[in-house]
Amino acid sequence: MYAARKRPRQQRSRHTVEVILEAAAQLFQRNGFNATSTNHVADRAGVSIGSVYQYFPNKDALLVALAERHLDAALRGLGSVFDEIRRADLGLEAALRVLVGAVASAHRDRPELHQLLFDQAPRVPELVARLRDGERHLAALLAAELRRMGRGGPDAEVNALLAVQGIEAQLHGAYLHPPAGVDREAVVEAVTVLWCRALGEPLVPDHAAGGHEHLERRHAPGADHQV
Repeated sequence: MYAARKRPRQQRSRHTVEVILEAAAQLFQRNGFNATSTNHVADRAGVSIGSVYQYFPNKDALLVALAERHLDAALRGLGSVFDEIRRADLGLEAALRVLVGAVASAHRDRPELHQLLFDQAPRVPELVARLRDGERHLAALLAAELRRMGRGGPDAEVNALLAVQGIEAQLHGAYLHPPAGVDREAVVEAVTVLWCRALGEPLVPDHAAGGHEHLERRHAPGADHQV
């Protein structure tokens, strides 16, 4: 059972849940998931074990809740990044430097916990659905900026989704665990350059105002295309 028992409604209850989650995050990060018990979490949070079980049936539920909290914070932060890019009317390279830098910064914050959530948080359907929805939302924001810049190639929406997924995966792997002799800033630069090249192709005019419709025409039954 991975879901929280109930969602807190009152401010006091929300505070209690946040204290429990932060205690779990600290213990998981310091001692590891397997070495941490719900009793340890209760002691660290300064609440009774009954208070923990009121909201979380087990450690896995705590881990899922932490993953949800981490995902929500990342999506809010990256949404603000796109607001900044739009307001500043940045070009492709400058925009990608801001975006890749923001994703790298998120990985710098509590990297051990980030790795633990990635490796051990159960892939429950609700969490996966929230992740995919978040990726699509960020991809739509990036595609809008690519259209504004006149970049993104023949399939700006598809390329934007690939970029959102690719930047996260590349930084999670090579940034948290860079190759020998390569520092993290070099990884950030490499990822930025890679996506500048990949997204720098001029936007095809047919996609400037409706890339998804064009994709549907290309992939409609009977359409003459190759997979």
